[in-house]
Amino acid sequence: MELSIILSQIENENEEEIERLLHEYNTENCRTFSFEQEEEEARIRLCRALLRVLGRVAQPRCQSTCLETLRILSRDKRVLGPVGTHEGMLTLARLARVGSDALRGSGEDDEQAEEEERVVVEALKCLCNVVFNSTQAQQVGADVQLAQGLCASLHAAGAGAAPHEVGLFSLRLLFLLSALRSDVRGMLRKEPRALALLTDVLERALDVHWAGPYEVAPPDPQAPPIPSQENERAMEALKALFNITMSDSSDEDAEHQLRLLVAIMRHLLLLSTNTEDKTEEAHSHAINLLSNISTPCLDVLIDVPGQPGQEEYGGKNMAVVQVLLDFMEKRVDRGSNYKEGLTPVLSLMAEGSRQHREIRRYIKAKVLPPLKDVTNRPEVGTTIRNKLVRLMTHVDMGVKQSAAEFLFVLCKESVDNLVKYTGYGSAAGLLLSRGLLAGGRGETQYSEDEDSDTDEYKEAKPYINPITGHVEDPATNPMEEMTEEQKEYEAQKLVNMIDQLSRQQLIKPMGVRKDGTLAPLEETVRACRDNSSDSDSD
Repeated sequence: MELSIILSQIENENEEEIERLLHEYNTENCRTFSFEQEEEEARIRLCRALLRVLGRVAQPRCQSTCLETLRILSRDKRVLGPVGTHEGMLTLARLARVGSDALRGSGEDDEQAEEEERVVVEALKCLCNVVFNSTQAQQVGADVQLAQGLCASLHAAGAGAAPHEVGLFSLRLLFLLSALRSDVRGMLRKEPRALALLTDVLERALDVHWAGPYEVAPPDPQAPPIPSQENERAMEALKALFNITMSDSSDEDAEHQLRLLVAIMRHLLLLSTNTEDKTEEAHSHAINLLSNISTPCLDVLIDVPGQPGQEEYGGKNMAVVQVLLDFMEKRVDRGSNYKEGLTPVLSLMAEGSRQHREIRRYIKAKVLPPLKDVTNRPEVGTTIRNKLVRLMTHVDMGVKQSAAEFLFVLCKESVDNLVKYTGYGSAAGLLLSRGLLAGGRGETQYSEDEDSDTDEYKEAKPYINPITGHVEDPATNPMEEMTEEQKEYEAQKLVNMIDQLSRQQLIKPMGVRKDGTLAPLEETVRACRDNSSDSDSD
């Protein structure tokens, strides 16, 4: 389809012909996502012309066809100049009914209502594309308070009462605006209605029934999975909530709202959807959101009455904590995308364990049970402990740090306990970053509950190599048959090799200061001499 033909018909203002040509263009390009650069100028003119058509009174059918064309064109970042303007964004916002009473779902088979709904949905889709692809549109969206208008529309429609696609793309646009603009995130966090509105969306989508102040009634075991449409809206709401909760707030009402969210996330983590992949995606979004919420609020996860067949520990309901552990192990076993897929759940469980003693003790019993067999290295094996120790030497710094921090918290931030379960070699990176190479504890205060060693571990303990964390097979001493002169020669040879590498700056010999941090060897030796001379003078 030649764009020049479409442009000439738009100039003639023949709605029927415009609609026919655009429909043909849309059919040809519905799956087009990359465009030829030669027609770039023509596509820019078409965007401008479409906005003129949408700006004047036109039939809903013509409007929706124009918007569909504009949606296809908005996949190309280079042609969005006319659309990302103040006038262009306001035109799309008006057609999407942003800031006004949104469409409500009805049982009527009304063709006019369906056409009007299609206009709103196509306008929202256009706004999503334009905001995603144009920084100019993002700025204009913030200037015209598009996010506030979306909240007003959703509130007027009763959060979950709007037609599915209208609600879905309104939430998606809110997510994009809050993801791409920090000022919009800050505004939404201060806006009391925003958090409550999105919470209400989740309540409706997940069919939440309250059994107490922060307790959702347990789901019926015979209930069907979350329907597909409700699950889609819930996911968009969760993504928007994740962005909004990235900003801190000390408001009491906000804390109440966050506790409600934690209760709903607990409910969601115990639910399933139509497919295993969708269930895992829902749980992933729930975990990401929980990672943003202050840890004192996480007591809502375990302060609920137990149900038959659910895990309990110390009088607390650990059903959700077990779901988190299962989710973590599944992500570890997947062996890829650790940074986005695994680190959030490790961070969440580490912070929850740091703040809540019962959570820490339950997870430790599952992840770091008392040691019995220490004949294998800590990273060798199929237990969750073995898998996490392997991650402590991962090439990605974030993954390595998250796994090590999680195990460190389970060990009550005790260097001796961490080395006991992981070996000094695996723990060295974390200890170096914490300034604990010489031993000691982290800054967090933990309860005084004692760790009890098994008889098998006590018996093997004197033979454990602290570097590798296991009992090594007896090895012959290569120096056993050497004379003293040969030993001295080999020692001097090693010193010369180290000195040569150091002078060439290929290695830098280091020592450990009193505070557990590393320093050049000369500095630490000099400090030892100074301390020795001071003690002699006393």
